[in-house]
Amino acid sequence: MNYETVIGLEVHVQLATRTKMFCACRAEFGAEPNTLVCPVCLGLPGALPVVNKRAFDHAIKAALAFHAKVARHTKFDRKNYFYPDLPKAYQISQFDMPYCAGGWLEIGQNGDAKRIGITRIHLEEDAGKLLHSTDHRASAVDLNRCGTPLLEIVSEPDLRSPAEAHQYLTNLKLTLKYLGVSDCNMEEGSLRCDANVSIRPVGQEKFGVKVEIKNLNSFRAVEKALAHEVVRHREVIEAGGTIRQETRLWDEAAGVTRLLRSKEQAHDYRYFPDPDLPVVEIGEAWVREVAAEIPELPLAKIARYQREMGLSRYDAEVICDEQPLSLFFDETARLFPDSPKKVANWVTQDFKANLNARRLAVAHSPVTPARLAELIRLVEQGEVQKLKAKEILEAMFDDDRPVEAIVDSRGGRAVRDAGAMESLAEKAIAAAPRAWQDYLGGKEAALKSLVGQCMKLSRGAADPKALPAIFERIRARPHAQPLFPKP
Repeated sequence: MNYETVIGLEVHVQLATRTKMFCACRAEFGAEPNTLVCPVCLGLPGALPVVNKRAFDHAIKAALAFHAKVARHTKFDRKNYFYPDLPKAYQISQFDMPYCAGGWLEIGQNGDAKRIGITRIHLEEDAGKLLHSTDHRASAVDLNRCGTPLLEIVSEPDLRSPAEAHQYLTNLKLTLKYLGVSDCNMEEGSLRCDANVSIRPVGQEKFGVKVEIKNLNSFRAVEKALAHEVVRHREVIEAGGTIRQETRLWDEAAGVTRLLRSKEQAHDYRYFPDPDLPVVEIGEAWVREVAAEIPELPLAKIARYQREMGLSRYDAEVICDEQPLSLFFDETARLFPDSPKKVANWVTQDFKANLNARRLAVAHSPVTPARLAELIRLVEQGEVQKLKAKEILEAMFDDDRPVEAIVDSRGGRAVRDAGAMESLAEKAIAAAPRAWQDYLGGKEAALKSLVGQCMKLSRGAADPKALPAIFERIRARPHAQPLFPKP
């Protein structure tokens, strides 16, 4: 029997605010345990929460970017459960009146584009963190993370493969980073994902029994865990067994999921409105103010690069993978508008390679868009050969002089004078007599070696396209003879 995979994702995103959701404690990663706490996030009697407006700004921005409807009235609820890292014994979250509902995120490309529905996005606070000893004899509690503002983004069960889930998460993360609402660092817990998966016979409308997968610390882990679980579901069903609703953990080392707990029915969290927090009114003026802060988003930018600049999908995606790199490209292309494609080649290849080699962020690059545009202009005008320009670009990372000064100091000007080119060719012939003899003898492949010798002698400044004609003229001279005549 053929089966259809059904996947829904629940993503928790830590918002990039200076302070926590309901108190003035700093929201930072890596501080000494239990140093970023106060009576509010510790849940001490009499402490009263106050809503962080910047967290709401970020939340509204995300809702607009994902085409969701922002509620005009929203409230906070207490989600009641006991766990050692939850000192209040309840989490402040949103239940029946989330701040936004609906929306979608596009995956795929061009004719294969597909919209994945978003059920809801709501605000809540994070819990603390349990630290377990290596011998499993004791656990410590770090409450620094308590009260950190989170967005929970719940997708519709519209994903039909692990690969689609991976792309959904990639596009989600990229969009959130462009918005500036989160750094989405999975290693620091800024982005966490739980996956729900089931299968059903193709053509059946009713959903199968779903299983939730936790402990997913990378997008690749999400894809691998879902792929494993789909196979496990099929094997259980085809063997006559029944899938149980349960929560499973992904074991990265073993490449399998393992049972964490059965989940026969939904937990009763006994939600009720938080009496210490009033209803929040979200007016049109507030939404317009936040909307004005939204930049051009990555998927729209990728489409524009292809449509208006003629870039390939691949180049557009590489550029847009980092917002600072896309802004660098935009400015360089504005300063050298003749060929966005050539600018893209320089930015995605040589410029990016130099950044990576030096472990530099785009923001800290000594090579500015203006300097790179000037170098590209010199190459396109024939003043500097491209091979030499690569060397010049590398030097520009350590030399802040004007580009033309660096070119002149490193002998980077292109050798284009006919007399100079011919003199260079003659030097190449003297340096590679065997290749010259082969060329005179009719072995055209030897020409490549002679041209290479010229490029070496000129340190990349000669025009490789003009050199074949120079060698042909020398070969046509009446006195041209092999340097090693036959006996």
